Amino acid sequence: MPSQSIVVQQPAKASQLVLLSHGVGSVPQSLVGLAQWFAQRAPGAFVVSLASPEPSDISNGFQWFSVRGITEENRPARVAAAMPGFAASVQHWQQVAKVDAHKTLLAGFSQGAIMALESTKLDHPPAHRVVALAGRYAELPIHKPHATIHLLHGTADPVMPVAQAQSAFARLQHLQANATLDLVPGVGHEPHPAMLSYLAQRLEQNFNSAD
Repeated sequence: MPSQSIVVQQPAKASQLVLLSHGVGSVPQSLVGLAQWFAQRAPGAFVVSLASPEPSDISNGFQWFSVRGITEENRPARVAAAMPGFAASVQHWQQVAKVDAHKTLLAGFSQGAIMALESTKLDHPPAHRVVALAGRYAELPIHKPHATIHLLHGTADPVMPVAQAQSAFARLQHLQANATLDLVPGVGHEPHPAMLSYLAQRLEQNFNSAD
């Protein structure tokens, strides 16, 4: 499939697959630093910064779905319409890396985090672990997700208020899901290095036990 996705690490035999999904109007280069962080922590992981298949209508980058005229009411339908393309991208790289969903981690920022979180609602979720940085659900889940979910959010985020992450975590707790929430004081809408300090602790056992 034609793609501008960036392969950051490609071991001869992948122990797992780490896919990063960018925000609206952005490009895969924006998450290469984060992808390298994952690669350094997991030398056996196949690591890719994804490019959405849809050009952005607000910039020269890409988008998973349009935010023109976006509302709480129409967001879920837009995400649902974009999900087949997102899932196809994940499936493509799973085939390339020769791994399945059980060995796939999705890490999304902003709109990319929305797609990663919402993918946990699919009949066949594409990943066993989801990392959402400065993200949210389009709609809070009503069923317990099978994936482990890590929410990381800045308390000063002006784009996606921290309340979005807090409400998501509260719902996940209610559903008895395997989920974590780490809030970074004073951080805005960015994949801030302080988030990675929290994330490192959350993923240490996962990476160390990967085979």
